[in-house]
Amino acid sequence: MNLQDLVRHADAGHIDALELISLEGGIYILDIYLQGQRHSLVDELGRVWHLRSVEHARDLLRELPELPFHLVQQSPYDEMCGLSEGLREPLRVPIGMRSQW
Repeated sequence: MNLQDLVRHADAGHIDALELISLEGGIYILDIYLQGQRHSLVDELGRVWHLRSVEHARDLLRELPELPFHLVQQSPYDEMCGLSEGLREPLRVPIGMRSQW
């Protein structure tokens, strides 16, 4: 989903939530949940948009109405420490759409 579509769907009240996914190397991608389906934010060429930070995402989303917004980070800790196998949920931290300066 491109930014124009995201704004249009958000203004119409169709967006369920946003998740800013933290990846290795200081890269973030934005997942958009639209009526139960997950979409990634893409640029004008259709490539997944790589964001630089939480503030970069907030700046990009400044015109959107307030939506549920989470920072999501996988933790390699369990793998590195050799803890028991099983499903490990990522860390999901609610963050605001606007800076709290």
